[in-house]
Formats: sequence, C-alpha cells, structure tokens
Amino acid sequence: MMVEECTHAELMEVNMFSRDGEDCGCELAAELSANHNHDLDRARRIVGAAAESGADAVKLQTYTADTLTLDCDTEYFRIKGTIWEGRTLHDLYREAHTPWEWHAPLKELAENLGLEFFSTPFDSTAVDFLDDLGVARYKIASFEVVDIPPLRKIAATGKPVVMSTGMASLGEIEEAVSMLRAGSECGEWGNPQPPFSQCRAAHSI
Repeated sequence: MMVEECTHAELMEVNMFSRDGEDCGCELAAELSANHNHDLDRARRIVGAAAESGADAVKLQTYTADTLTLDCDTEYFRIKGTIWEGRTLHDLYREAHTPWEWHAPLKELAENLGLEFFSTPFDSTAVDFLDDLGVARYKIASFEVVDIPPLRKIAATGKPVVMSTGMASLGEIEEAVSMLRAGSECGEWGNPQPPFSQCRAAHSI
C-alpha cells in the first residue's frame, strides 16, 4: 500500500501498542515497503520518523518487477478486485519496488540513528545483494516459505531469520525450517529457534 503521508503521530500510535516493555522482549520493526512512493528523500524521512518514534529496526523489501513476475498483460497477470484493478503485476511491482541503489544509503542512515536495517529478499539475487550489503538478518515472507533456492542461500549465510507464516501450512513451515537448518555450512542456521510472525496474508487498503 502506498500512502500519501507518514506522520510521527501515526508511528507513535503503532509504538504505543507494539513497543516492548522492559521485560517483554518484543521488538518493533518499521516497514518501509512502498511507502516511499519512489522518493528517496521521503524514504529517508520515514526512517527518521521511525527512529524518533522508538522503533528498533527498519525493514525493506528487496525485489524488482523482473524478479517477481513476467512483463505480461494477459488476464492471468492483471490485478482484479482492488484499487489497482486492471493494472499488470509487473507494472505495479515496478512502481512499488525500492531501488537497490537506495539500500546502502538507507542502511547507513538507519544505523546512524540506532536502528537495525534488514530486508525481505524475494529471490536468490536479492539474498546475495543483501549479504554483500552486510545485513545482520533476513525476513522471509510467507509467500516465499516454499521457495527453496533462496532459503538455501539464506541458510548458507548463517544469519538469523524471521519467518512470516500467514500463507504457509504447518507442513510448509516445518519443511522450510528443516531446509534452513540443513542448508547451513555448520548444520545449524543463524537462529536455531527462529522467531515466527503469524500475519494476515491480505492487508487492508
């Protein structure tokens, strides 16, 4: 979802209900997603607002239209029943993606503000890119729980993982965890007891 404005008040509202108490052990990650509207200065402002509002981390999504879908205008690649009715998936993802050349400056800004910077990779090239960038962990989208090649690459990094499960069955989750553990060089991936995020697979618009 793209929004017109991101205010500190909106972030603080999230903060009141999501920020950890001293003994809670919870963590608040601010999702940048497509809210930058393809404006790097706006993306920087969102990162700054997240830091001022008490977030612990900022998370991106790392993909391009070409790594997610085909540039095809048949009915199977057209969106139905949303505010993007009639648009192709490729067109929407091209508009919504965060340019990869933005990742390094946004990571530097986030870390200078005391935020962890991490991302959701949507294919193997994105895993390699984020590893070269030096992210400390990966987020796995529930749609990607069944995408084995990126999981193997993530496992080989030995870095911690947060996995969403909204679109995944219990069997798919078990298979993904087994793949992550088996795929790491040391036989144990970066987080032996992974944090799971039970999320809605459909978001309000």
